Amino acid sequence: MTPASPDRLVVLTGADGRLGSRLAFRVAAAGGRQRLLISGRGAAPRLPDGTPLPESEVVVIPAEADARAMSSAFARADAVFLVPGRDRPGRLARHRAAIDAAVLAGVRHVVYVSSIGAAPDAIASGARDDWLTEEYLRGTDLAWTMLRTSMFHRTPTLAVHDESSGAGQQALLRAPAGQGAVATVSHDDVADVATAVLLDEDPRRHAGRTYFLTGPEALTFDDIAATLSAAIGRTIRYVPQTVEQARAQFSRSTATEVEDWITLCQAIEAGVLAQVSPDVGHLAGRRARSLEVWLDDYPAEWAHLRLPSVR
Repeated sequence: MTPASPDRLVVLTGADGRLGSRLAFRVAAAGGRQRLLISGRGAAPRLPDGTPLPESEVVVIPAEADARAMSSAFARADAVFLVPGRDRPGRLARHRAAIDAAVLAGVRHVVYVSSIGAAPDAIASGARDDWLTEEYLRGTDLAWTMLRTSMFHRTPTLAVHDESSGAGQQALLRAPAGQGAVATVSHDDVADVATAVLLDEDPRRHAGRTYFLTGPEALTFDDIAATLSAAIGRTIRYVPQTVEQARAQFSRSTATEVEDWITLCQAIEAGVLAQVSPDVGHLAGRRARSLEVWLDDYPAEWAHLRLPSVR
């Protein structure tokens, strides 16, 4: 890893999330100076002994913070890593407030985590928000880089449920994705790419660029179920759903969460996320991690899928 310049300060939003925390550790390992913005719902990443990451400061940003309130958190920053908000409504407004804050603070470069398929008429609801955020960012004088990501490896594991039937207990992966394929990607790969972009001594190398971050292969949900089965040691079967069945299954989730999941699956069925991109390899300097490798690396992420007797 190339050492970071001691004069360069990067600000990471969402530092208490899966992606932001991984990125924070990488920036720290490279000797970078960073300001970690957290929502207050989670904790900032720390070293194994509980001490803060070196050369880092933590700032809590309330969800309702406006551009002026946020601009102080961006002060003196060379670059800002902007992750999309998890909650709607209001997600797009918060994205715009963060971009306005970067302008007010004199930030030079914003790296935005977008999604593959982002477009004004995107099938996936989240991708439509991402497109509007991209357009807003392009309309400023800021240098920008878009990291358009695929579905993360972890996401399909959340749709696996144990169900009782005449055949006994079964583990079923239910999703309204038909036979579409998706090149799922790991949080680690996105974090590695973000590190390379944020700490590059020549940020102009990435200005105005859009990178597509995927895993090394496109898998159908049948393939995903088979890969999960091999790792876990029990059979997981994929059952395609209708939209109505998906809404009923996730009735306890918020309407926004259900809509985001269903429309993402519809985008997969339409082939929007089937592309395999070489960008992770080019920017991270190694091959993207497959779902199989991720399952081997992170057994705790899918431990809930094991039978009680083998947990």
